[in-house]
Amino acid sequence: MTYRILFVDDEPQVLQGLRRMLHSQSREWELHFAPGGKEALEVMAATPMDVVVSDMRMPGMDGIQLLNEVKERFPKTARVALSGHMDERMIMGSTKVVHQYLSKPCSPETLIAVLRRLLALRRYLAEEALTCLSSSLEQIPSLPKLYLAIQEELQSPRCSLKKVGEIIATDVGMSAKILQLVNSSFFGMYTKVTSPAQAVNLLGTETVKALVLHVQVFSQYNPKKCPHFSLARLSRHSLMTATLAKRICAMENTPREVQEDAFLAGILHDVGKLIFAVNCPDLYDEMLEMVASEDLSLTVVERELLGASHAQLGAYVLGLWGMADPVVEAIAFHHQPALSTTTLFIPLTALHAANALVVGIQPEGPAGKVEEPDLDYLDACGLGDRITAWEEKARELFGMTDNEANPSENGRA
Repeated sequence: MTYRILFVDDEPQVLQGLRRMLHSQSREWELHFAPGGKEALEVMAATPMDVVVSDMRMPGMDGIQLLNEVKERFPKTARVALSGHMDERMIMGSTKVVHQYLSKPCSPETLIAVLRRLLALRRYLAEEALTCLSSSLEQIPSLPKLYLAIQEELQSPRCSLKKVGEIIATDVGMSAKILQLVNSSFFGMYTKVTSPAQAVNLLGTETVKALVLHVQVFSQYNPKKCPHFSLARLSRHSLMTATLAKRICAMENTPREVQEDAFLAGILHDVGKLIFAVNCPDLYDEMLEMVASEDLSLTVVERELLGASHAQLGAYVLGLWGMADPVVEAIAFHHQPALSTTTLFIPLTALHAANALVVGIQPEGPAGKVEEPDLDYLDACGLGDRITAWEEKARELFGMTDNEANPSENGRA
């Protein structure tokens, strides 16, 4: 299959450079070029594109305006910003329309790697079986209102951490749960956290946002017809995986945004299981019992009987929510990281390792055949020798009883 990629820049020499840079990809990609936003939209109206890569600073229609139009008129097209310095307005405006941001100058290797990752993810999530499955499900979770309120505040020019804490405090149950989680042994706080505002100051807004999602998404359901599925156990496993994924990122000295994406991906990486348990409880319960008794791979059985795995379904839902591509990618491939086609350390790398290590230390119930970390993938990333250190950190964090791991949510939901 040949993919179509459109590059947009008002400087002819930049487009010529891109043409030369990507000549080696001409067998895989059909490359198109446009000198401005208006011309780009005309090209896309005539020929559907898989990816559009646009400069941000252009006369007439700038990159933000162009990508907004692409988002509205061609929602299936991936949107990449390739630009030099951007002012605050452009940075704020790009957060809602850009899937990936690359700075000029950009090496051929980096550009090709990013485009391949985007295309691999979209190919994986565009399978017909997954589309049919998602359209047949009765209950697909939506982003909680409290999360959206926090997000809106964070995007405000007058945003304050105090205000974020006040928004959380309006929900008494949420406040209590957030404080319980923050004061648990997961976060290793040296002082007792007594208010949501203090939690935001100590943990940062992105971690607290992820915790809000964790609490609200996992409290929306009460799947009583699937006795082999435990909401409490899934919630506990997700929090443990998120915590370890973030620690692994820190151990590898990754940027803060990678750590935050890994934590959020860890929180939500198994949300597809929850959706299956709610929408087809009888079948999913039988599947859980079968994979446990016959030591089968749950993801393989899910694909055979349901048409898609929980990883695919969860990533698909996150895409509907508008989550950042690195988070969607991590969830989509957390059982098969080599499908991402990159050997860079990304949130997926941390999530894959963390999930496998946590399951090895604290099995999450009737999940069937235990999947070991993909050592070939980690070796390809130059990280094969790090798995021992990560496992030691996992045992340091989770060498505890279930009560310590989640004091209020033991047993089955």
